[in-house]
Amino acid sequence: MTDRNPMRSEGGELRLDADVLILGGGPAGTWAALSALQAGASVVLADKGYCGASGATAAAGVGVWYVPPDPEERENARASREELGGFLSDRRWMDRVLDETYASVNALGDWGYPFPVDDRGEPVRRSLQGPEYMRLMRKRVKAGGARILDHSPALELLVDGDGAVAGAAGMERRDDQRWVVRAGAVVVATGGCAFLSGALGCNVLTGDGGLLAAEAGADFSGMEFSNAYGISPIFASVTKTLFYNWATFTHRDGRVVEGAGSSRGRSVIARTLLTEPVFAQLDKASDDQRVWMRTAQPNFFLPFDRAGIDPFTERFQVTLRLEGTVRGTGGIRIVDDACGTRVAGLFAAGDAATRERICGAFTGGGSHNAAWAISSGRFAGRGAAEFARRLGPARDRATRGAGGVALRPSGSSRAIDTDAVIARVQDEVMPYDKNLFRSDLRLAASSAALEEVWRELDGYVPGRGRELIRAREAAAMTATARWMYASARQRTETRGMHKHEDFVTLDRAQQRCVLTGGLDTVWVRPQANPIPTAAE
Repeated sequence: MTDRNPMRSEGGELRLDADVLILGGGPAGTWAALSALQAGASVVLADKGYCGASGATAAAGVGVWYVPPDPEERENARASREELGGFLSDRRWMDRVLDETYASVNALGDWGYPFPVDDRGEPVRRSLQGPEYMRLMRKRVKAGGARILDHSPALELLVDGDGAVAGAAGMERRDDQRWVVRAGAVVVATGGCAFLSGALGCNVLTGDGGLLAAEAGADFSGMEFSNAYGISPIFASVTKTLFYNWATFTHRDGRVVEGAGSSRGRSVIARTLLTEPVFAQLDKASDDQRVWMRTAQPNFFLPFDRAGIDPFTERFQVTLRLEGTVRGTGGIRIVDDACGTRVAGLFAAGDAATRERICGAFTGGGSHNAAWAISSGRFAGRGAAEFARRLGPARDRATRGAGGVALRPSGSSRAIDTDAVIARVQDEVMPYDKNLFRSDLRLAASSAALEEVWRELDGYVPGRGRELIRAREAAAMTATARWMYASARQRTETRGMHKHEDFVTLDRAQQRCVLTGGLDTVWVRPQANPIPTAAE
């Protein structure tokens, strides 16, 4: 396939040619890179942060949907998600993800990942420590021959005369130097959108890949299931929630918050937080469990240790931090088994892509998202390499930038305060009574406010360097929120994560995905055919 040209400077601009360009250096991006390399493609990977250290996974431990190929275990794994996800998942995709994840996690062991062992000396492969995991993935990608561009967010996709994606352009943050990569295919693995809510590892997750994909013509699915909130100490950013299964939640005066520890606990906590603070204490954990917890997720305890708080014996105040599409299931719609989108040459993986195929309407946070990142990355990397092989040398195509808002104003230009714009978007998506507890009246009001923000951004005078990057982040967050609320208004029922106070029951007639897209004009429509349950 195409030989990667050495990086060269032309008028201060960095240029590369490659068969496959990966945008994003988290688990999905690095697995995509490895898969494309194994298929014989030349690969460039551009990460907004430092590949191996940025993003939600690198900062924490994560479970993995790792299930041995035992028929009963696999059946239980599939069935456990179907009702929870409102019967929007697809068993064929579940099987594909389970198979790919099982093989890939085993490969991690072969590469030297330090899995713990059980009492029989067998490796336990149902969780991964983010720092060790991502350090190993970066090492493998570099050893495979990929070029890594760190601190290099993509600002727009490149397209050819037929509208096929032909690479991307971006900015190297450390010296404000522009880069351009011409490629036969592009994999968007930039993660989801957490709206700069302060959740751990999510400061780079502002929905950038979704904006770039939409500008090239991609659409989205499941965006109404993008209102995930994670429990966090009020003084920390860690939103790992597993250990709160051993917590007692209380009011200020010590009374128990009834229902906070149930399956609907986050909603109960959110309702309470609307009027008063909530406190937690991990007092249900045994001595042995306390030792295990500190070993399993040591970073969970760092903020407590720094604050001098013993979370097992002392109460601490909690809040809920919006994780949006990071722990939600909505994202770029994929249209084939290779995780291709409806745009030629564009593939999507990880949290940037919809996870409805395996999670349906309920959060894939933790193990399912981790499995999806691995498997969709593998599928997309192979698919992109094959597309590039059929296409031929990337350098032979004439290209243009597909970017719009904050890059190329469509109307009269004016300066705006991008931080103020971001704050306005956050005001519409972060409050529990707007995003978690939805009503058509509140959704309509937020949608109108977001439309006004979008119109203002469309006339933004393009800045330089970090100001330009920030403006594109603001545009991406605004676009993501508009797609979320358009989809939420279309789904007139309560299903999975989508809680609609005007329609509090599940409607069997709406057992289908909701599609959305568009930039200046957002469109939304239900998927043509209902999704059958497993029994059908």
